[in-house]
Amino acid sequence: MQIRELARGLKNANRGEVFAHRVQHLDGWLDRASAGVAGATGYDHTATVKEYYDLCGPLMVFGWSTSLHFAPLSPHESLEESQTRHQRLMIAKLELSEGMTVVDVGCGIGGPMRRVVHEAGVRVVGLNNNEAQLDKARSLNAEAGLDHMVDYVACNFMDMGSIADQTFDRGYAIESTCHAPDKAAAFAEIHRVLRPGALFWGQEMCMTDKFDPGDSRHLAVKRDLMRGIALKEIATFGDVNRALETAGFQVIEGMDRAVGANGRTTPWYQPMETPRGTVGSALRRIPLGRRAVAAASRLAEVLTVLPRGTADVIGLLDRTAKAYVAGGQTGLFTPLYCFLARKPLSTPTG
Repeated sequence: MQIRELARGLKNANRGEVFAHRVQHLDGWLDRASAGVAGATGYDHTATVKEYYDLCGPLMVFGWSTSLHFAPLSPHESLEESQTRHQRLMIAKLELSEGMTVVDVGCGIGGPMRRVVHEAGVRVVGLNNNEAQLDKARSLNAEAGLDHMVDYVACNFMDMGSIADQTFDRGYAIESTCHAPDKAAAFAEIHRVLRPGALFWGQEMCMTDKFDPGDSRHLAVKRDLMRGIALKEIATFGDVNRALETAGFQVIEGMDRAVGANGRTTPWYQPMETPRGTVGSALRRIPLGRRAVAAASRLAEVLTVLPRGTADVIGLLDRTAKAYVAGGQTGLFTPLYCFLARKPLSTPTG
């Protein structure tokens, strides 16, 4: 993304408010949510997630790619090439074919969606409760000549009431349902809109089997991740599978695809730690580069090229990147728990 486009995206997200105030409010979401657990009312996690992507979305694209997800990395590929390979794996697992209608649950700005439409020839309906991201997806899809193959629905995936039962042949959710305040309820709503026999692919952020909820150091890593990524909870692999089964899905497979079959893989978090390990890794992703971007943004704020408070958003994302790296280095966290599930052809009777 060019600086001009980044500036436009940030100004659209600013809504005439100072980013610094919004970042401070967003940064305190976990304390407000904890107070809600203790009995206070009024906390809305869906609103927190929407604000997170409003504030951070343009800079996430600038720092990562137009596909806002992690992928198993290879030292012989760029990040973008690894993402493409991962998306092609999903296409193969879903057994997509022309004529199908597929739901993209939490479509972001449509990076995977464009791969799915272009390579599988299916029609995709993108769901997102963030209008700014939907507008960007429309623009990028139109630039790619794919807009005629995509429909857009502005809604929360916890409540897809505008969509009829058994609408879609296939579905996928890439790093979106990890934000659900109730994972089983989210999967149940996805189950409802899929046709009997439909396949569903998901990619979840999870605590690994190394996580010990009785270890205060492990809990500190988890809390930093929750705070930085706007995750109300971080599930284990078993939690995800149980939520799928509660919703009525049959789990076909589930695995942490961050764990390579050989020693030639690159740790999923390495682009945020060092430029080594992938081809052409962007310096702006590593700590030194993030500090340089923050410094440049402060000057750009003075020159009114970027809105005031942009550096505060970069600071929030820098802390989040450090939390990702800590979660990855300790082996406590993965963003690559990938599952394939199926909606049964018939509903079991009691």
